[in-house]
Order: sequence, then structure tokens, then C-alpha cells
Amino acid sequence: VLSHLAEKLPVSRWQRDLTDSTVLRNMGVGLGHSLLAFDSCLKGVGKLEVNEARLAQDLDASWEVLAEPIQTVMRRYGLPEPYEQLKALTRGKGITQETLKAFIQKLKLPKPVKESLLKLTPSTYIGLAQKLALDEVAKA
Repeated sequence: VLSHLAEKLPVSRWQRDLTDSTVLRNMGVGLGHSLLAFDSCLKGVGKLEVNEARLAQDLDASWEVLAEPIQTVMRRYGLPEPYEQLKALTRGKGITQETLKAFIQKLKLPKPVKESLLKLTPSTYIGLAQKLALDEVAKA
């Protein structure tokens, strides 16, 4: 109903004179159905339960999350083609803790930097998430 209104109402005033009244009468129907749909969505979302154990398990198995900090450090230290190197590492296969740690060990980085990268896990790395969230709260 609302898509019909969106198509019909922008037409020039001369072309819509005879149909305006019926179109405008049906605007309430479209808005009413939208309100019912939004209410239904909210009820459905309210019934959802977070399975924290499953989320933690999925995150801990997602070592590709650490590609971002590794790539950033590689760029900081001027290593060649960080994105391409990580892409080659992962092309056609998943990243495991072992493959990622072996990749980090081969990088020509200072020892303390390597150690800090090796300490990262998918569940401990948050990047700029905290800063970005606080910035959004400050905007509100």
C-alpha cells in the first residue's frame, strides 16, 4: 500500500486530481499495517534469548578476526603487502590458531610486537569498538 502511495503521490498535481482523495484515504491503511508489523517484530525480538556460551564458542573459533590487528601492525612496520599476505594465508582454507601463530612468527617484527600479537585471541581483541561506542554515546 505504501509503495503504491510513493508512486502515485509524486505525479504532477494535474494528473492526480481525480485520484488524490482515494489515495489519501488509504494512507491510514498502509500506516496501520506498518504499525502492526513493527509491533509484531518487537514482540518477536523480545522472545529471543542470547546463548552466550554458543556466541563465545563461535567467537573463539573465529581466528580470522585477528587479521585486522595483524594487518595494522604489518603496515605500521612497513612490511610489504599485508593484505595480500593474509589473503594468501587464508585463501581456500580457514584460519586456525596454529596457522595464525605460525604466520606471526615468520613476520619480520620486533620481538615485543610479535609477543603482543601472539597474546591476542578472538575474544580479547576489540579494536576500536570501545572508543567508537563511547563516541556514539557522546553524540546522543
